[in-house]
Amino acid sequence: MENKTYHITTFGCQMNEHDSEIIAGFLENMGYQPAELENAGIEVINTCSVRENADKHFFGTLGQLKHRKEDDPDFLVAVCGCMMQQKRIVDEINSKYPWVDIIFGTNNLYRFPHLLNDAVSKHDREREVWDEADGVKEGLPSLRKFKHKAFVNITYGCNNFCTYCIVPYTRGRERSRKPEDIIAECERLARDGVEEVTLLGQNVNSYAGGMDFAGLLREVEKVDGIERIRFMTSNPKDLSDRLIEAIADSDKICNNIHLPFQAGSDDVIRRMNRHYTHASYLDLVGRIRAAVPDITMSTDIIVGFPGETEEDFQRTLDMVEEVRYDSAFTFLYSVRPGTPAADFEDQIPEDVKHDRFDRLVEAVNRISAEKNKLYEGRIERILVDGASKREPSAQSGRTDGFKLVNFKSDCDLTGRFVDVRITKGKTFSLEGELV
Repeated sequence: MENKTYHITTFGCQMNEHDSEIIAGFLENMGYQPAELENAGIEVINTCSVRENADKHFFGTLGQLKHRKEDDPDFLVAVCGCMMQQKRIVDEINSKYPWVDIIFGTNNLYRFPHLLNDAVSKHDREREVWDEADGVKEGLPSLRKFKHKAFVNITYGCNNFCTYCIVPYTRGRERSRKPEDIIAECERLARDGVEEVTLLGQNVNSYAGGMDFAGLLREVEKVDGIERIRFMTSNPKDLSDRLIEAIADSDKICNNIHLPFQAGSDDVIRRMNRHYTHASYLDLVGRIRAAVPDITMSTDIIVGFPGETEEDFQRTLDMVEEVRYDSAFTFLYSVRPGTPAADFEDQIPEDVKHDRFDRLVEAVNRISAEKNKLYEGRIERILVDGASKREPSAQSGRTDGFKLVNFKSDCDLTGRFVDVRITKGKTFSLEGELV
């Protein structure tokens, strides 16, 4: 294979993003260089099973590569990620897209270099998807998107089995990394210029690597050079008072938490197998805000879960109004084959789901805009990520509370902390000027 260049397309969450960073690290170590898709010698598609219309997005993207493969037989296509852990997906690829060169799953990510070498040297199709993970693999390379911040996995998989969620079936049962391995990785990252780490897990609150999650945070806090510590995602049922105390006591743990509630109705929450109630969730929010008054909160919300009545949906709107989230990821429920909820008979009509979704988004966006308006006139410390996506002449970064801030600057401040006076609070971001 003469064209040793690659391109990676990533769908899904931060876990998928970090997996793609690892794949890029493998490729760079093997002598490959990044390129635009039209010029790349290998395309890797890292898939997601959680987001809506995941199948449609993936197969649409895959189908666009067929003519490229026909024109250039040396062009390699690899597919991986959560969708590959589902037999029906692999069977469909084998029957309808037999020209795909490599298929591997989340459980054998570390085997990618071996599979790629075999595909190149043997000119053979490689299919290797493991049902169970072979423990936790340490020392995997990673080519980070940002020099100054990084993702750090602390757990893999999930034991919660929410009835709508495919993750326990695609990423396996929960495994926790050893704290010394996590700390060693954070120390290496700090030496490489990383100032902000985000600890990742399907449910970080259930970390069980010989200490609880609060204890792990306090250990990461000791790493010289790391100035900000974020984490996601937190399941409300496992969020402890010790964790709240750790956030309140720390100058490094960001005053920001992602706390999915998914639905406001106790009946729907029970059918989702979430193990909390509307009241207990509000009590938890109250305890967090009492300890950390300026904390920002985001959440996940599902609309149209099977059996959801209009009264149930009103309880979701009630939760949004009561908590007043800074932002929210909102989803229309869609069937995930293989999950218990896929077999529930009381599915909600699409027009009803869309009507409720629109009303929810209106409430979420209104509150977000109102909360962002309160930032006007304040001075915020920003870690600069680089040029703004929407305005190349401006730069952007995040506050401690994860608010996106755009501001003008004559020089590149990427990776630096700067003070910005907020001049305008918008629905999804803030605008400001350097102090």
